[in-house]
Amino acid sequence: METRIVKGEEGLQEAASLIKSGELVVFPTETVYGLGANAFDENAVKKIFIAKGRPQDNPLIVHISSLEEVSRLAKDIPDLFYTLANKFMPGPITIVLNKSENVPDIVTAGGKTVGIRMPSNPIANKLIAMSCPIAAPSANKSKHISPTKAEHVYDDLKGEVPLILDGGECEYGIESTVLDLTTDAPTVLRPGAVTIEMLQEVIGDVYVNNKVIKIAKSPGMKYTHYAPKCSCVVAISPESARKCYEEKEKEGFNPVLVYRDIYRDIIHPSEFNFISLGITIEQYEHNIYAALREAEEKYDFIIVENLKEEGLGASVMNRVNKASSNNKV
Repeated sequence: METRIVKGEEGLQEAASLIKSGELVVFPTETVYGLGANAFDENAVKKIFIAKGRPQDNPLIVHISSLEEVSRLAKDIPDLFYTLANKFMPGPITIVLNKSENVPDIVTAGGKTVGIRMPSNPIANKLIAMSCPIAAPSANKSKHISPTKAEHVYDDLKGEVPLILDGGECEYGIESTVLDLTTDAPTVLRPGAVTIEMLQEVIGDVYVNNKVIKIAKSPGMKYTHYAPKCSCVVAISPESARKCYEEKEKEGFNPVLVYRDIYRDIIHPSEFNFISLGITIEQYEHNIYAALREAEEKYDFIIVENLKEEGLGASVMNRVNKASSNNKV
């Protein structure tokens, strides 16, 4: 299969036609690029799992373009959903609700709930409005680093999808926050750019699910994710990063520091390999996946900056810790 990259809105008509005819399309969102299919077409959704090499017990998120579409996807919708939607949608949040009978079981991994999200990226929003609600995980091979640029998708899925809509770099750079409203209390299943603190300001107490689960309600709960092709560790301090770098170099590795520029003078002698994550935590979030992809192509051992796990730092470290399999130095 030939895979074409089409810039911006010029490919929207073609992309919408492909979705409606049961084919796959890659599209940009404000979080990461998504690999989409008609959420109501079981055969189309199966193609997502084949293209990604994704286990079928790993559920998908359904993307909508308006709140009017929610009633087709979910039932017993609580008022709290609309409180949250009015504050955070469109935007980088997924809300888990009880699914309707319209949603094929393959979308929800056989579960009784469905994650629903309204992307703020205008290309994504127009594509959905022109076609239908779209089931989509990140547009990468399963377990690999999520894509934040069209070329990342092409590297992973060339020959697997007919069309990639190129919308430039994704705004946030990590996946959406996932909040479950089907439990006794609102529960964060996956942190993201909508932080726990932001949710608490709107709805009060929010819980975090860190339990091992058998049936996942959200992506990112059961399997290895975001992993580069080479060894990756998180350095708990600049000093430990420098020590690890020197040790790995002596062992014959070609290591790289993936850090913000504020640490450059502390741990970055001129002879050290260094990939910048910017300066702020927001820039770290935006750049981390692209930096990991660059690192795995050029080097064979990655040392990543640790962040304090609060606010946005907690969301970012959720991804980095999984990328490194929680290996710290």
